[in-house]
Amino acid sequence: MSIFEYNGSALIAMVGKNCFAIASDRRLGVQLQTVATDFKRINQVHDRLFIGLAGLATDAQTLYQRLMFRHKLYQLREERDMKPETFASLVSAILYEKRFGPYFCQPVIAGLSDEDRPFICTMDSIGAKELAKDFVVAGTASESLYGACEAMFKPDMEAEELFEIVSQALLSSVDRDCLSGWGGHVYVVTPTEVKERILKGRMD
Repeated sequence: MSIFEYNGSALIAMVGKNCFAIASDRRLGVQLQTVATDFKRINQVHDRLFIGLAGLATDAQTLYQRLMFRHKLYQLREERDMKPETFASLVSAILYEKRFGPYFCQPVIAGLSDEDRPFICTMDSIGAKELAKDFVVAGTASESLYGACEAMFKPDMEAEELFEIVSQALLSSVDRDCLSGWGGHVYVVTPTEVKERILKGRMD
């Protein structure tokens, strides 16, 4: 078993019309044994920017703390929040810095730019970015997530429809992966509000 699969995870970010959704499962396991069913994989950087970290949970928490430290320094120096593109470059640089002993994480970054344009991207454990115009996925359930998103995605969805599509894609995909699941956690972000919802899924 790969170290990336040790705790199990499923992450997805998808764009809509001037909005985006980012969702994850809630299971924390040690291989096939479930340890927690309310684990938080998605973190808010500021009002319009979120990061989800799939992979090894301990590394994910360490990396998130380092990123928040760097973001707070940026806020103090620049007196503004980081743009999503800038934050993605920061994450990439921090990961590449540790390339010989990497953080075993696969980040998913989703944010809204100043012009309310959604930005999503993912990267591997050494910071190689993959930008997308529709959706990005990460974690042990990524193969089934690709299939579900490919089938369900439509351009320019409104926030409510986007929530529905992301939730259905996540719940149907984690049922095909025994290392992730146990419900879901979805954020839908528009220029005016952030909606957070908990999904109930199969509890086995």
